[in-house]
Amino acid sequence: MSYTATFTNRNYRNVWKEYGYDEELINHKVKNTWELLFDSSHPETQIYFPVGDDLGYMLDTGNGDVRTEGMSYGMMMAVQMDDHDIFDRLWKWSMTYMYMEEGENAGYFAWSCAPDGSKNAYGPAPDGEEYFALALFFASHRWGDGTGIYQYSKHAKDLLHRCIHKGENNDGYPMWNPENKLIKFVPSVEFSDPSYHLPHFYELFALWSYKEDRDFWKEAAIASRQYIAKSAHPITGLAPEYAFYDGSPNHIRGFGHFFSDSYRVACNIGLDYEWFQDNACPVVVAEKIQAFFADKDPEDYRKYKIDGEPFDEKALHPVGLIAANAMASLATSGDNAKKAVDLFWNTPVRTGKRRYYDNCLYFFSLLALSGRFKIWFPS
Repeated sequence: MSYTATFTNRNYRNVWKEYGYDEELINHKVKNTWELLFDSSHPETQIYFPVGDDLGYMLDTGNGDVRTEGMSYGMMMAVQMDDHDIFDRLWKWSMTYMYMEEGENAGYFAWSCAPDGSKNAYGPAPDGEEYFALALFFASHRWGDGTGIYQYSKHAKDLLHRCIHKGENNDGYPMWNPENKLIKFVPSVEFSDPSYHLPHFYELFALWSYKEDRDFWKEAAIASRQYIAKSAHPITGLAPEYAFYDGSPNHIRGFGHFFSDSYRVACNIGLDYEWFQDNACPVVVAEKIQAFFADKDPEDYRKYKIDGEPFDEKALHPVGLIAANAMASLATSGDNAKKAVDLFWNTPVRTGKRRYYDNCLYFFSLLALSGRFKIWFPS
């Protein structure tokens, strides 16, 4: 593949500025939002909580737990914002309380813990592992490797190696299916979550993982771009939360519809296109999603069948959906793209109990649209 765009020229689009927003206001919005989420002086919006001298966690305020999703997201946010202290606090908390050293999931991270560090579960969620890995690579490249748990690049490579080779010695299950190269919802099942697919991450894993693993990650990037397109509805672009390997919805426990997890598909398409502009990036899916929501009132966002039929159930995370649809504008253009960006700009961060997931997507979208969600290369 011949890379173009950001991967080669390292020029990141500031979509806000392109649409006429003042650069000083953009900078203020990024800085202020970071403080709202990570500073204890803002309890109504805070989702990061320091502990003692060298630990900290991201709290899922809706469920009262600490998840690998949020911890790895927080690490990615911290490395993009050049906050080494918060990054290390989150990573040390993850290694202290979430890392599993025995059992079939040894080498993975427990997906849910209580704020006191006790494990709520002894199974992993692969979206956490893939974010941990890339955040660690970026930390290594931006700040350099330390020792022990702070030897970031080694931990990233070791984790990725386990993710694809675990189970070869009857010691558990890999996080990616070794035949089709698709990420699993959890290691022990054979179906996926379309929002877990991060082909732009896998392109970078193919450069920085152990040499024997690099071909796998190249193939995974190709497979995931194809899978995102397959799992999206051909008219609406909506993806289910769970899907089988052929892309069809998996309705187990009611997760075969467009709901909270699904929002991230739009984010992932946007950032993949911004970083790599691969011709296989399913930009048309992002365009269809934006078109589907263009005439809908955020106050009436709902759970939907992927064909667009609404349920009575309201969206749990409408701010997150607004943010995700705006982030898709890294890949799209036209009236719907601008409408999504404008709506996001005029939407404040969420307050109250359900704020965690919304505000994670909010900050990622804010970083991406302002040109601050960057690939950090080795120096």
